[in-house]
Amino acid sequence: MAEEQDNNNGIVSKIKSYFLTGVIVAAPVTITAYMSYHLVLWINEVTSQLIPQQWKIGNFVPYAVPGLGLLLLLAALFVIGMLTTGFVGRFFVNLGERIIRKMPIISSFYSLIKQIFETFLSQKSRSFSEVVLVEYPRKGLWTIAFVSKSVTGGEIDEKTEQQNLSIYVPTTPNPTSGFLIFVPQKDVIKLDMSVEDGIKYVISCGIVTPEMKNLTKRK
Repeated sequence: MAEEQDNNNGIVSKIKSYFLTGVIVAAPVTITAYMSYHLVLWINEVTSQLIPQQWKIGNFVPYAVPGLGLLLLLAALFVIGMLTTGFVGRFFVNLGERIIRKMPIISSFYSLIKQIFETFLSQKSRSFSEVVLVEYPRKGLWTIAFVSKSVTGGEIDEKTEQQNLSIYVPTTPNPTSGFLIFVPQKDVIKLDMSVEDGIKYVISCGIVTPEMKNLTKRK
């Protein structure tokens, strides 16, 4: 009787495990597809309102063209990027940013969003070579940091009489602000995660945990 009950419990446990695994696999894909679909629809709706009625594609083609608004948005972003690289474009961008910075709440929100996008879309993340763990701000407390220079050298190594790494310690959730510290190589634990995964970890306040491999201390 007890053996039969154990078998039933085992079957129930497997069913629960399979069900939860299915949810974990299907939910992110479904939610991403759903949000992407509605994002494209929203972009089409917004951009279609910007096009004069006489220029709309429906006047020339007897059927709807899906994704036309998205293509229009991509073209607009390309033109904006091209224009703002020039002197006149940069002048107006800087002027707009100066106006925004004078708005108390909006300025903080704008700065955060801009810095996050710059972190992912610009070349800044490539300036870091590795993700490491360092004891900061005191012994016994560990934080994720990035190696900005593997060999510090110069006066810093000479004065401290040891080889140091130039370590950038980011703040959460805005990794574009942080602290530069110099840490002896022997006191650093190097991680196998990529710089991009490390930045995601910091921005999400530790919620989005990258798949970690075995930590190895390299001397």
